[in-house]
Amino acid sequence: MGARRVSVHGEWSSRLAFVLAATGSAVGLGNIWKFPYMAGENGGGAFVLVYLLCVACVGVPVMMAEVLLGRRGRRNPLETMATLAREEGRSAHWRWLGGMGIVAAFLILSFYSVIAGWTLAYVFRTAGGVFDGATATTVNRVFAALVADPERLLAWHTIFMGMTMIVVARGVRGGLERAVRFLMPALFVLLIVLVGYALNSGRFDEGLRFLFAPDFGRLTAAVVLAAVGQAFFSLSLGMGAIMIYGSYLPHGASIARTSMTVAAADTAVALLAGLAIFPILFAEGLHPDQGPSLIFKALPLAFGHMPGGAFFGTLFFVLLVFAAWTSAISLLEPPVTWLVENRGMSRVRATVWAGVVTWLLGLCTVFSFNLWSGWRPLAAVPGFAAKGVFDIIDFFGSDVLLPLGGLLISVFAGWVMARASSAEELGLGESPGYRVWRFLVRYVTPAGIGAVFLFRLKDALAS
Repeated sequence: MGARRVSVHGEWSSRLAFVLAATGSAVGLGNIWKFPYMAGENGGGAFVLVYLLCVACVGVPVMMAEVLLGRRGRRNPLETMATLAREEGRSAHWRWLGGMGIVAAFLILSFYSVIAGWTLAYVFRTAGGVFDGATATTVNRVFAALVADPERLLAWHTIFMGMTMIVVARGVRGGLERAVRFLMPALFVLLIVLVGYALNSGRFDEGLRFLFAPDFGRLTAAVVLAAVGQAFFSLSLGMGAIMIYGSYLPHGASIARTSMTVAAADTAVALLAGLAIFPILFAEGLHPDQGPSLIFKALPLAFGHMPGGAFFGTLFFVLLVFAAWTSAISLLEPPVTWLVENRGMSRVRATVWAGVVTWLLGLCTVFSFNLWSGWRPLAAVPGFAAKGVFDIIDFFGSDVLLPLGGLLISVFAGWVMARASSAEELGLGESPGYRVWRFLVRYVTPAGIGAVFLFRLKDALAS
């Protein structure tokens, strides 16, 4: 390969720094908000078992592929893919795979910031005792009032984007690394405290059985596809974040061992979240199949009727803020690196540009819950008649660009990149481990991600 490339943005100070940052990218609302309700809707233990298998066979191979591409290219995702395609004697059009990742990160962060703003709002509502002794009607009214008020949503969205921009503007070591060195240990401590609280709820055994005792009668093709999708999406793959974080990884660090550590930490957070949430729900006679409203409606209701509920409920929403913050930081990084490398901007100026444009697009999500709630901009397009502005942004970001990006990363690493190139970057030689990874990334992960992509596309267009 010749002289090794060096990232103009610097490197992580250690393998641990990368593990914390990549875990922070992966750990987000998807682990603490989405995983529990997905498990609740899909039968608990059976879903969890398939999910764990999918993390090992789909998530880890794709993460290894994305990290190796990032470290080998050492540029923003678009330029990384252009460079690697040129080295392999392939079409320059592969650069648009990196471009897709940057666009996906931009789209997803625009609405992710708004939803993360809800968690900020709930920190103060829970701490203020709003949910103490509240009825289901009261809890529903609090949530409805929040999303119906564009000024409140705009304020929380602005605060959260500001928090994210401050960290990213400070650079790799001064901002990203320093933030995750505090936020990730704090996140794990908060989770363990909440699991300890759930342990004293009187229904911990029931939560444990629900999460880990599989009922294979609930296992259907739809449940399997849901598990594959959750395993892929929960690891923050396909949107350039892991690729750009990989570009800061020191050459001496093992990509395989590092990726497995990140996947294990990410999975541990999801399982701990389940152990914290389900016993609390069961203790209050609530069902776990609450769907997306589980966090913002069912849990506040449960905390409102438990001893110490205001305190531990506040801790829970602080935990959600931390998880959302570390993910948002990683989503803003790809467009910022592109502006620095391709437009000659300083990091601060690039962060302001990328952050403000993301904030502006986020207004579409803010208004889609209130002022524009009845607007269907693509009503004339088949499959989009019922979709509002937020639904459309979510569809193209989460249901199209994300899985398509992951699928093409697998294809490039497994089929386009020469065997010698991937073996060299992974540092595995022709070991059995390398052969297993190559088989998975060439055959298993494209099939799994492709099936999820088609299923979600069909489901989204039919809704």
